[in-house]
Amino acid sequence: MNSVFEINNKPMLERKMFLDGPVDIQRYDTMKYKILDKMTEKQLGFFWQPNEVDVSKDSKDFKELTENEKHIFTANLKRQVLLDSVQGRSPSLTMLPLVSLPELESWMTLWTQNEGLHSRSYTHIIRNVYADPAKEVFDHMLDIQEIVDCSIAVTKDYDALHEVALQYQMNPTNVDLYNIKKKIWMVMNSVNVLEGIRFYVSFACSWAFAELKQMEGNAKLIKLICRDENLHLAFTQTMLKLLPKDDPDFIKIRTECKEEVTQMFLDAVEQEIEWAEYLFKDGSMIGLNKQLLTEYVHWIANKRMHVLGLESPYSGGSNPLPWTQKWIAGSEVQTAPQETVMTSYVIGGTKQDLDEDTFNGFSL
Repeated sequence: MNSVFEINNKPMLERKMFLDGPVDIQRYDTMKYKILDKMTEKQLGFFWQPNEVDVSKDSKDFKELTENEKHIFTANLKRQVLLDSVQGRSPSLTMLPLVSLPELESWMTLWTQNEGLHSRSYTHIIRNVYADPAKEVFDHMLDIQEIVDCSIAVTKDYDALHEVALQYQMNPTNVDLYNIKKKIWMVMNSVNVLEGIRFYVSFACSWAFAELKQMEGNAKLIKLICRDENLHLAFTQTMLKLLPKDDPDFIKIRTECKEEVTQMFLDAVEQEIEWAEYLFKDGSMIGLNKQLLTEYVHWIANKRMHVLGLESPYSGGSNPLPWTQKWIAGSEVQTAPQETVMTSYVIGGTKQDLDEDTFNGFSL
């Protein structure tokens, strides 16, 4: 019988990350992969809430947008709600029951909570600009075919893993562990593509409005969300490097799935380009159009694929939207405090750079 607490007699430092017995004691005095705990600490240091960013000026800005600009702004939020709705529950539903190490369990629970925070942020933005968010936005999200297509793509591998994970939970002695590991590998790659590519057309549009001094509160929230997503991307990239070292089965799986993972990237890029076409179907906005976004997605995909050692059909070179980097990096953003809330600090974070000589020369 399954229990919420089962004793795992295997020493913690000898366990594999997945499918090596349950996590029993949540202990962090000794860890097999300290890098995962460092990511958890970093995410905790990033903690923020949507209402910390003032979006009141955005309400006035929104009324002054053209109809096609309103379409671009709202459609992107709809799609982002979908993506984070999936990501806000799927890791806990599919991967968490298979985890064997406490530092990975801790990351997984915080990760899904953080994605839920992003969804709350989108609602915070939408409420501010629409009198009836349900009728005008949420009730019609899935009427957009491009959003439906995206939902199918991002849930396919999660669904496949969820099915075998349930079987494993019911009867762990009667399942093909190699098959489960293969599905874990595909999910981790799918999430890597999600965190590393699928948000960036929407992000670029949000920041393009702010470059024109419009919808700046929204852009500030997206900057905070992007900071989180970059950490989530770092997690998936780290896991894809650690798994073959952690469990030899993943060495073989990595080779077997290489073509399928490459195709996953190509399909995601095509969907992002289709999304850009949908956004600009009624007209572009100043400083941004489908062609520029296509080049931007190609540039990002090229970087993401090379990190994983995959051959990329896309060209490298310089960022075709160089102004986006200051939003991603964050440190270069200058904000008038009376207009929007400053977000260049890390909420809950401290810089541990003091030593015994720091206060030499001071006296009380």
